[in-house]
Amino acid sequence: MKLWLTAQEIADLALDGFPSSKRGVQKLADREDWAATGLCQKREGREGGGGLEYHIDLFPLAQRLDYAALFIEVQHDDYITETSNELTRRELSARDAKLIVLKVAERFRNTSGMGASASDHLFASLYEAGKVPVPDWVKEIVKRVSSRSLSRWRGQAKQDINSLGADPSKARKGTGVLDRAEGGRVRNFCLAIYASNQFFSAEHIRNAAKGEFGNILSVGDKRVPLPPLRTFQNALKGWKNDYKNELLKITDPDAYRSTVRFSATGANRVSRLNEKWEIDASPVDAMTTDGRKNLYMAIDLFSRRIVILITDTPRAAAVGMLIRKCLLEWGVPELIKTDNGSDFVARATVQLLDALGIEQELSAPYSPQQKGTVERVIGTFQRKFVATLPGFIGHSVADRKVIEARKSFSARLGTDDAKLFQVDLSTAELQQEADRWCREEYAHTPHEGLKRKTPHEVAQAWTGEVRAISDQASLDVLLAPIAGKDGLRKVTKQGVKVDGEYYMPFGVMPGTDVFCRHDPADLGRLWLFEPDGETYLGEAVNPDLAGMDPAETVAKVRAMQKAVEEERSAAIRMEKRRINPRTVMEHQRAAYQHNADVLSFPQKHTEHETSKTLAASEVCKKRAPRELDAREAAMMESLQADRPTVSSKPTANVHTLATLETPESRFQRALQFEQRLSEGTALSDEDALWLTGYQAGPEYRAHKMIWEDTVERLKRVPPAS
Repeated sequence: MKLWLTAQEIADLALDGFPSSKRGVQKLADREDWAATGLCQKREGREGGGGLEYHIDLFPLAQRLDYAALFIEVQHDDYITETSNELTRRELSARDAKLIVLKVAERFRNTSGMGASASDHLFASLYEAGKVPVPDWVKEIVKRVSSRSLSRWRGQAKQDINSLGADPSKARKGTGVLDRAEGGRVRNFCLAIYASNQFFSAEHIRNAAKGEFGNILSVGDKRVPLPPLRTFQNALKGWKNDYKNELLKITDPDAYRSTVRFSATGANRVSRLNEKWEIDASPVDAMTTDGRKNLYMAIDLFSRRIVILITDTPRAAAVGMLIRKCLLEWGVPELIKTDNGSDFVARATVQLLDALGIEQELSAPYSPQQKGTVERVIGTFQRKFVATLPGFIGHSVADRKVIEARKSFSARLGTDDAKLFQVDLSTAELQQEADRWCREEYAHTPHEGLKRKTPHEVAQAWTGEVRAISDQASLDVLLAPIAGKDGLRKVTKQGVKVDGEYYMPFGVMPGTDVFCRHDPADLGRLWLFEPDGETYLGEAVNPDLAGMDPAETVAKVRAMQKAVEEERSAAIRMEKRRINPRTVMEHQRAAYQHNADVLSFPQKHTEHETSKTLAASEVCKKRAPRELDAREAAMMESLQADRPTVSSKPTANVHTLATLETPESRFQRALQFEQRLSEGTALSDEDALWLTGYQAGPEYRAHKMIWEDTVERLKRVPPAS
């Protein structure tokens, strides 16, 4: 770089604010009397002189910097630095930025021809004026440069270039008054107050700390007054940055889980097509002409194919329709993972998966990361597709406010959402567009998780087995809506009651528990199964809903009921003819015949007497027996004649007729033994045991009651006139 320039050379530079002709430069030199400054000399190299040369220090600062900037050069080698494990990232950045500035300054000194002091002074001025073309990150770190700082940096670099790395915050980090006050309790208290409510200002937090710790704080061995508000503001600013992850975990656990907590990449590894699906639901961030809808999404983790179903509300029926759509397009999976939503754990969903032989895995409550793949794809669908639709309402309340703000308050006041958000799509059109996006855009987009392959390529490259359902009608039966809450009903004489309507069953008898499904093609028809849903029993129809003649339907149902009942009761009727009125009685007697030979031991009895029973006995003794009339006397004689006479002497063959005994003969035998006892004749031990056991049995008591009743009635018969 030339330090002495002629008037023509100065004019050729065409510096901003300077004359661009030789005559103009000479006029400027004469006007400012450059020749008298000592920075003007005669040009050497020509005999007889060659005019004057002027030193660049005669230029105004702006023009001098513009001229010097022409000789500033930053080369690629200036950015080559060394790594170090001893320095932090910030220290490495500070070291590298200073080294780059030193290299550029050293090159400028070599090309300028000036001494080190003058060159550094001019370079510092160029750097301060922004004339040194270093990258922005260097300017961010090295904000100011002086000749003294350049000299100091050279000395440090000669000893150890790593000494240029500096982190100012590292040296003073944690040394502030509020950091050390009360052994760190003040800092923790202030952070706790902030975490409890992020809208508290530094003034609120300082007042709370003042109330907690007072106006004097202990800092090590010293006692210092409570710092002013500005100190609290600066400390809170640093703490929020130092403890940002911890504060986020406390104040917004969902955001912490989504953005900070480490997550495993590729945790859901699968090795084959349809090995595992994930299903989830979410409201669509767009409105249709039918209102805001919900979407269900299923994703095959192996191929990353997706299927979307648009539905009115989250229901088990919608889950079944999504699974049906996936089964027909992809085949049958081995496992489906869902959350614990009521639509996924509903009886209909569980029964459907069980009937198809598909295992269901539920994620833990409040753990969306356990099915993070489908969660992320739903977010992709909302951002990349739904945001382009008419009727888009934003992904959050803040987004919605931004969209609403496109119109002035007066323009949107009283305007319904359909006009405000330019709703134009119907539900059917939204479903068509969603299907197109899944098959034409997403399926042919390379995925990092698939090693830059597309879902379509991965699915087409699979050569293994794919289970499929060929009978679509059977699948429709399994997906048929369940009647009521759980589909379980009991058949009554009026039929099967569902939603206040009665369905007449064909071939299913009243009293039968059934599991009911609606025929999707006929509102008036039910399919009836066993309660476990595995055995088909028949149909039931509602004549009004099915458009049938009620009288004709009831006649058919009754005819079928009669045919079934007659078929099942034919064998019963045949057996019934063989039963007479004495069948059960005789079988009952035979069943308990073995108890006839069981005897009870005689029990000791004591006479029970009261004053009233003694008085009654006296009356009986004094009352004379009533004389029998001729008719009663004749009947008594007849009874006495029928009563066998018992000899006072026991006979040897008293038991020879035991095999021919009847209930009547056994009773007559007991009467004979009783008469002998009344006459004072002793019985043998065997006869006494038999009589005691017989008297305790029901047969004796029954015959005794009949005999006594007959005698009493005969006594009450009036005498013949």
